[in-house]
Amino acid sequence: LTSGSGALDQLLGGGLETMSITEAFGEFRTGKTQLAHTLAVTVQLPLSMGGGNGKAIYIDTEGTFRPQRIVEIASRYELDPDEVLENILTVRVYTHEQQFEMLLKAAAQMADDGNIRLLIVDSITSLFRVDFCGRGQLAERQQKLNAMLSKLAKLADEFNVAVFLTNQVVADPGGGAMFVSDPKKPVGGHVLAHAATTRLSLKKGRGEQRICSIYDSPCLPASECVYQIGLHGITDATD
Repeated sequence: LTSGSGALDQLLGGGLETMSITEAFGEFRTGKTQLAHTLAVTVQLPLSMGGGNGKAIYIDTEGTFRPQRIVEIASRYELDPDEVLENILTVRVYTHEQQFEMLLKAAAQMADDGNIRLLIVDSITSLFRVDFCGRGQLAERQQKLNAMLSKLAKLADEFNVAVFLTNQVVADPGGGAMFVSDPKKPVGGHVLAHAATTRLSLKKGRGEQRICSIYDSPCLPASECVYQIGLHGITDATD
């Protein structure tokens, strides 16, 4: 699936891969949610345009889904905005239990409607950080997160969908060595590291430009590219 940016697609070896989990993590305002919104539109494009000719499910844990953004991105591809919005099944969840419940509903929906090609969770870890705070609950949190991620992996595989997760970063006290310019690490620890097929690190660049680098991938070389956030979602950077 195309990300909306040619450079980013090239970095991803053609675009967002189906039957796999792609995680994008970064600080506030690095374009994680914008990328999610853009993908929710591009998945509806015909295959010849780098789309998935299908629908999207958008599980929103932070109240960041904006129909207006979808309308703006749809206009870039000359798609009917009402139709595009109709093809994005959005659900707002407030607890990690609801989040898991929605995955089960998503599975039922996929079995029912063979046309769903993308499942977005924005963001995968925020509710876990709220519901399980403190070191004492870390083991339980990771266990629940693991169950959710294995469910996502199963859905990706079984229904040939692309799974796109956004994630937050935390300061890494152990990573603050002299040689590390950016001692921040994604939330979720080893559990998330093993579950995500491709992990993308997003950072701020100049102005509206952002830098995406391959943080971890079994088949993509370590590399980075520059993209831009604009009215029409994720686009190629213009100097």
